[in-house]
Amino acid sequence: MKKIRVLAIMLCIALLLPTLTACKKVRSEKYFEYFDTVSVIQSYARDSKKEFEANCKAVSDLLSDYHRLFDIYFEYSGINNLKTVNMNAGKEPVKVDERLIDFLIYARKMYTLTNGQMNIAFGAVTRLWHDARESALLNPESAKVPSGLELEKASYHTNINKIIIDKEASTVFISDPDMSIDVGALGKGYATERAAELLISRGVSSYVLNIGGNIRAIGEKPSGDGWVTGITNPDKSSDEPFITKVIIKDLSLVTSGDYERFYTVGGIRYHHIIDPDTCKPARHFSSVSVFNANSALSDALSTALFCMSYEEGLGLIKSLGNTDAIWVFPDGMVKMTDGIVISE
Repeated sequence: MKKIRVLAIMLCIALLLPTLTACKKVRSEKYFEYFDTVSVIQSYARDSKKEFEANCKAVSDLLSDYHRLFDIYFEYSGINNLKTVNMNAGKEPVKVDERLIDFLIYARKMYTLTNGQMNIAFGAVTRLWHDARESALLNPESAKVPSGLELEKASYHTNINKIIIDKEASTVFISDPDMSIDVGALGKGYATERAAELLISRGVSSYVLNIGGNIRAIGEKPSGDGWVTGITNPDKSSDEPFITKVIIKDLSLVTSGDYERFYTVGGIRYHHIIDPDTCKPARHFSSVSVFNANSALSDALSTALFCMSYEEGLGLIKSLGNTDAIWVFPDGMVKMTDGIVISE
């Protein structure tokens, strides 16, 4: 089923690329290996082919490292990753790469910032929905949703404080043997921001990263203009592919939506963004897009806002400053904050 997801995301990126590449002498490189998605690096900087290839290699190596560190399904030779940490839940601490320690500390900050709406310790619940969706995609006639009792039992094992981090020893220990970490709501955005930081440290500007739809613009075009990109219309029956087009400079844009990873039971669509309060797919919105200079923060917020009421989410966005959002409601209504630059 990974190939199906990759193809779906490729179609979305294919729609975005014409607006992002409307510039002469744009260099572009595409990767398929990381985070079960498509990653695209684009340079508008008029750098040489050699410089561009060196920058792409640096980013590719970084994304590969984080892909392996964040993987909860597979282990890799020579490293202890989140799969290793989850396997040792309730058993013993696991010595991990310092970058994983830093990520987990950041994830705790996001948990606090979002009042628990972005919780990497929710793996016991998300695994039930993941397994049900995978089974349904293989056998649609047998599709079913996790039972209320299963979800209730799993919800008892989602306490983020049970993730014990020893920064000095560089170890992680999940003290609850039935708990697991799932970083799907944060990992890709965090890795994207680390990639942007790496490029900036190499003196790069006028680049765009598109990591599975997580867009991070570094600087602006040499002309001083920003990049135009579309906000996907969640209504796939519509003739309009975008609900609007926006201009971004030195900014990240991350969207969480109910229209990519889902399955259907009894005519009801069950998507992958699970509300921590109900342990079921959140029903407030069809999509939420967040704009912030930091891709990791945008990723965390897009998931958290998807699970909050509009009023709660708006209050959070206003409290942060330099952050904007677009909410698309199930009935098609769109609301957005004032700082978004709309393309004419």
